[in-house]
Amino acid sequence: MLDDSLFDDPARLVDADVGGMLRAAAMAGAQVRSVGESASDARLDQLADERPRALVLIARPGVGRSVMELFRALLGQSCPVPVVVAESAPTWVGALDLVFGHTTDGNDPVLAESVARATRRGATVVLAAPEDGPVAAAAAGRATVLPPRLPVPAELQFTHVFAAGLHVLAAFGLLATDMSELAEELDHEAERSHPDHEPLTNPATSLALRLADRTPLLWGVDEVAEAVARHGAFALASQAGTPCDVTSFAHASTRHALHRVAAEAGSGADIFADPDDAPGGLLRVFLVGSCHDEQSCSAEQAALSALPAADVVKPGESVREDAVLRTGLLAARFDLASVYLGLASGTLGGPGRQTLAMR
Repeated sequence: MLDDSLFDDPARLVDADVGGMLRAAAMAGAQVRSVGESASDARLDQLADERPRALVLIARPGVGRSVMELFRALLGQSCPVPVVVAESAPTWVGALDLVFGHTTDGNDPVLAESVARATRRGATVVLAAPEDGPVAAAAAGRATVLPPRLPVPAELQFTHVFAAGLHVLAAFGLLATDMSELAEELDHEAERSHPDHEPLTNPATSLALRLADRTPLLWGVDEVAEAVARHGAFALASQAGTPCDVTSFAHASTRHALHRVAAEAGSGADIFADPDDAPGGLLRVFLVGSCHDEQSCSAEQAALSALPAADVVKPGESVREDAVLRTGLLAARFDLASVYLGLASGTLGGPGRQTLAMR
């Protein structure tokens, strides 16, 4: 049972957060900086002798899967090398290829075998992974490992993987990012989402309230936004136990029955409205968009024209029109909102825990 009064009482909210999840979710900017230190210590910028034949992104179960999909979307069709997202290193991987992988499980046998295969064949391998276990052992002396330096739960390590991958892409001239600006934007998002701020001015608690007691339909307006939406679904499932439908708006439009019900349901933007009074009941459409360039903004407008009552989730106008900055901020917002929702509903402890235990 949701106790939304928690959002209006910072002291109760902090007391309920016995696991320190809000603090951990607010450390996204710090994670970017810590990865920068690791990349510098590892001399990551000296790895690249020439452009790789192919970029292989190994997506293992967990938070890193949506990061790899986001990288593929950010690089897009203009990327000068083929981008492959796979669960393990392909059989054809070789000395001219660049491999980036992630796991929060240092004992992951599939990734350990992938690292051994890729390094044995001479590929350049960089991992965002724990520094102990079979994965690190397979990488020892033959691959670069960027372990998490901050005590952040596995499900809140999106930014660690994101920042590590960005350093790799920058080192090989595939995607340039101002990492200092990214860290600053994530710090600003954490400040805006501090428990002391009321829901009307707090983007994370505002999003949490809009998500509460609904079945969210997270529809990305383009490929980049869809990848962020997939992370949002992961965060909501991990922290708040909230199931989501996730797809692109274009694909959602082909599922006629659900699309029709969603259009009738509207967004429920009035958080005090009775969901039983609205067509579609507990469904709520969230159009996720980064609006980082003219094309992505046009896609957002087209989706909103088709579903004018939908709820739009996007960065504020104060954030520069840069795809990396805006998607990184949105991912952090989903993390923070999911933690707030988990605390208020009892899935992370808090006042709702007793109610859940009595059922």
